[in-house]
Amino acid sequence: MSLDAKLKAQLLEREQTRLYRHRQVLDSPQGVEVVVDNQRYINFSSNDYLGLANHPKVIEALAEGAHKWGAGSGAAHLVTGHSSPHHALEEELAEFTGRTRALLFSTGYMANLGAVSALLGRGDTVIEDRLNHASLIDAGILSRAKLKRYGHADAAGLAVQLDATDSGSRLVVTDGVFSMDGDLAPLPELVQACQNKGAWLMVDDAHGLGTVGSQGRGCLEHFKLDTEAVPILVGTLGKAFGTFGAFVAGSEILIESLIQQARSYIYTTALPPAVAEATRASLRLIQTETWRREKLQHLVQRFRQGAGELGLPLMNSFTPIQPLVLGDTERALTVSQRLREQGFLVSAIRPPTVPEGTARLRITFSAEHEEVHVDRLLSALMAAGASGE
Repeated sequence: MSLDAKLKAQLLEREQTRLYRHRQVLDSPQGVEVVVDNQRYINFSSNDYLGLANHPKVIEALAEGAHKWGAGSGAAHLVTGHSSPHHALEEELAEFTGRTRALLFSTGYMANLGAVSALLGRGDTVIEDRLNHASLIDAGILSRAKLKRYGHADAAGLAVQLDATDSGSRLVVTDGVFSMDGDLAPLPELVQACQNKGAWLMVDDAHGLGTVGSQGRGCLEHFKLDTEAVPILVGTLGKAFGTFGAFVAGSEILIESLIQQARSYIYTTALPPAVAEATRASLRLIQTETWRREKLQHLVQRFRQGAGELGLPLMNSFTPIQPLVLGDTERALTVSQRLREQGFLVSAIRPPTVPEGTARLRITFSAEHEEVHVDRLLSALMAAGASGE
């Protein structure tokens, strides 16, 4: 069988099982309202939680950065690609997260791959939450360490896994906020389990930084956890920060070790300096415009109250990620399409991204939404048959 013939058969199978993925082309900047195929929609699918992706100050910083530093970095960080904006951003991210150092990566995927594979190898063990992001699972596999998984948010299950592993280094890895469920990892309990067994803990707080905690410092701020409790913190810049890239934050020794050993850092071109300048601007906004988090929480609470009154089956989440589980794939796709016909973009999430039988609408909020958007979405969900009645 030729390559194309085999791939065509696989694509056909995905189509028949309703798991085929399609891209949609936006004809507008990221925002609460977007244009797709000349149609305007209210957007409840973005990870731009604080509404900074199209903020004038962030755009201005990007433009000025490009004018001063050019369009690209030209090389990897360890060659000639590490510029003053990169260095300044790393220092500011370290201060923001309460860490000694931070290290920029080009994407969150690369940050996770780089950190786990640099810290572990054959003879070691990585233990992960069953609902971790795909990049964390792949990082565990590619590290060549033994990969184990515990039940979602199950600290007792983690303790059992740690008891069964007594050789080599042990790294426990979890999301801070789970991207498809919107709930928080039970970090205090995970910390205790790790400290009891001498394991290290790594938290990927991609969806928590900027949105969780009174200062937006994420899940570690929410649970009042320090560097000793969580020595490895990963964050991404393409969500609440509104730009692009990622970082790992921790001790001086950790960051120097990653510079020496993290292949996804060493062997890739640095992100453009202009993007670093834009991110510095968004970081300032995250710290000074606290109203964005306050408004976001108000909108989430309004939505959850309205959904409860309407009998919509929401999961237990206080974050901007509000999953509405509909069960089978066909129903999730149908309700998503009905919402689109009413002028709303709400993504249907299907297996294997989520477990079988838990296809859902992943509804996400931005500080740029208004109360009227929330109320209209609730009405649209009922009209689309999301309540199951």
